[in-house]
Parts: sequence; C-alpha cells; structure tokens
Amino acid sequence: MNLWEIFVAFVLGLVEGLTEFAPVSSTGHMIIVDDTLLHSSALFSPHVANTFKVVIQLGSIIAAVIIFKDRFLSLLGLKRLPSDNGNPREKLRLSQVLVGLIPAGILGVLFNDYIDEYLFSVHTVLIGLVAGALLMIAADWFRPAKPKVVSVDQITHKQALIIGLFQCIALWPGFSRSGSTISGGVLLGLNHRSASDFTFIMAVPIMAGASFLSLLKNWQYITIEALPFFVVGFISAFLFAWLAIRFFLRLINRIKLVPFALYRIVLAAVIFFWIL
Repeated sequence: MNLWEIFVAFVLGLVEGLTEFAPVSSTGHMIIVDDTLLHSSALFSPHVANTFKVVIQLGSIIAAVIIFKDRFLSLLGLKRLPSDNGNPREKLRLSQVLVGLIPAGILGVLFNDYIDEYLFSVHTVLIGLVAGALLMIAADWFRPAKPKVVSVDQITHKQALIIGLFQCIALWPGFSRSGSTISGGVLLGLNHRSASDFTFIMAVPIMAGASFLSLLKNWQYITIEALPFFVVGFISAFLFAWLAIRFFLRLINRIKLVPFALYRIVLAAVIFFWIL
C-alpha cells in the first residue's frame, strides 16, 4: 500500500466522520469523494470500496456511542442518571427509542432491495439534498415560538413515534437521517439540542445493526493487503465524528437548521456541475 492510498483512506474517513451525524447528507459528500478519490487505485475494487464505507461508518458510530455512553448505559438500566431538567418523573427510556426506530426499521426491511437498486444514484441524491434542505428551512420557519421540550428526557412516546416517521424520509438517499429527524422534532416543539440528542441516540442502534450485517457479508474483502487502508479510515472517521458531534451539539441551539440547509443547496449545485 502506498502513501496515496493511505491519504485517500484518511480523507474518506474525515468526510464520513464530519458528515455522518450532521444534517448535511454524508451520501452527498461521499459521491464527490468517490468520484475523485476512491477509484484512483487498483486496490479499491467495488467490493473493497463498499466494505470500506461500512468500516468507516462503524468508526463514526463508536464515536457517538462514547459521547452518549452514560445515556446508553442508563437506557440499558446499567447506570442511573439524573434527569436533564431536574424532574425525576421525566426520563428518556429505552421504550421511547424503540418506538422511534420502528417505522424506519419496518420500511427499511421491506424496501431495502428496492432502495439499493433504484434510489442510489446521483440524481436521486440531488433531489434528496434539495428537498431535505427545504424541510429544514420549513422546520425553522414554522417551529413553535417557544419550545415545549428543552430536554431529551421530556420526549413522549407519541413524539418519539412521529420523529420516527420523519426518519422514514431519510430512506431516500441524500435526505439525511439527522436532517429529517431534527426537523421533525423541531416542528413538534422540541428545541434543536433535544431533537439532536434524540436523533443521535436513535441513530446508533439502527446504523450499528445495518453496518454489522453488511460487514458480516463482506468480511472476506478485508484482506491483509487492504488492512492498513481500513485501519486508517476507521481511525480518521472515529476522530472526526467525535469532534463533529461535540461541536454540532454545542452550536445547534444557536444557529438552528437554516445554515445547514443553505450548505446542502450549495453542495447539490457542486455535485450537479461537477459530477453530471
């Protein structure tokens, strides 16, 4: 493996880590880096490239697990946490997370093959980027003047279910899971931080499950020759996802969703003129 391939692994991990949990569509960004970097070496056969994407996504997932480790331990009954808002009767439970996962989980199982075959293209991602941006702008414009929910511990089962329905939109590539669910939460009266917290907590199990299943099917492509490529990408994705999530959670209540929406529209224009 040469230095160029190590550099490619680092850059792809960086892009994955910075964009996986932000409402900007990691799929849209990966289209650009795929076109410019991933097919620049004989090492990156289609099977190896697809397996690599799974590995670096796991790096991002582990970063989220570490950031929310106390919350996940609490959900599993392994650690007692005080309520964020000081009310011991209000506490996020595993049942709320599971309710939020059900809609996208069912649709994902039913339509996974259709989505893979017909919806993963540059054109559909462009539609998802722009439509998702419009949803985010609408969420900021039409959100309640005063949030009803200022802590993830205040989310009800009904709100969790509706946010889960918004997550179904993200099955369309380019829409962005976090963009869809944060927008849904904000429209329901959650502040941006609590909607983001719930989005990231809810994303981990569904992403981890899909990634592990995919990794099991493609394990044979992680060869000794390609191993340094996978390791560099994994570490890069982990580090940059950790930084991105920390930064995003500190920032989101102040800047809201519109700046991310405008960025998505610019990204769509770049993809349109560069790739197409």
